[in-house]
Amino acid sequence: MAKTEKKGGAIVETIKTVVYALLIAGVFRTLFFQPFWIPSGSMKQTLLIGDFLFVNKMAYGYSYASCPSIILPSVGINLDAKKLCGVFDGDNKRLFGGTPERGDVVVFRHPITGRDYIKRLIGLPGDKLQITDGIVQINGESIEQTPDGQFEELMELQGPQGLRPRCANGAVGQGGICIKERSIETMPNGASYAVLNIGPQASDRTGVYSVPEGHYFFMGDNRDNSADSRLAQAAGGVGFVPYENLIGRADRIVFSSGGRSMLFFWTWRGDRFFKGIK
Repeated sequence: MAKTEKKGGAIVETIKTVVYALLIAGVFRTLFFQPFWIPSGSMKQTLLIGDFLFVNKMAYGYSYASCPSIILPSVGINLDAKKLCGVFDGDNKRLFGGTPERGDVVVFRHPITGRDYIKRLIGLPGDKLQITDGIVQINGESIEQTPDGQFEELMELQGPQGLRPRCANGAVGQGGICIKERSIETMPNGASYAVLNIGPQASDRTGVYSVPEGHYFFMGDNRDNSADSRLAQAAGGVGFVPYENLIGRADRIVFSSGGRSMLFFWTWRGDRFFKGIK
């Protein structure tokens, strides 16, 4: 009997340990840092498919979007942040709210789908923006862009989804060099970063966007391969993003893998480990 009781007690202690560990991890992820994998090429060259980073949730304070979403369709799990913390939704405010700055790389919840997106903050509340021949204009002033050579990558399947890159140098066969034109864009506040161009397309010439109060305008650095605020939510884009939908700021890449799985150690990108994001 004593042996059975001892075994039962050990099982209970193991369960308690697992529950405590999950609670601690949940609190840490909710309040401080959230892990994020880069699934697409919309932020190249700043972020590559397979980069792994932690999102700084303390940067902008907390809202319902700070609650983690746990979505695993393969096993039928769909615990959305709005389901868990929806009681805090609706006022477009934040607790200990911080002010995002132009040029920040931000993770946010899509206003319609609730999926996590990562883009660069371009427009602030009250701004008027327009894209003319690929150049961003903010309140009538063109943002400086300086040509900076080319971005090159192999034409190959990228990431778990097996995505192929788009190239400025036309159709490129498997294993060939895919090229995009690169420029350095500099914001009025001095934030500077690389943006890529594939070729002329409709999103290079837009009407005027008037950013509502309490909302933000985002774009991907890979300008011709990004669904962002240039496209309305009803058309599959991001549109204007409410302040309360911001999750946090991406500051540093922790790990990076260029293969279909992080277990393929020969595809790890050692030069990107702990690399700062700007």
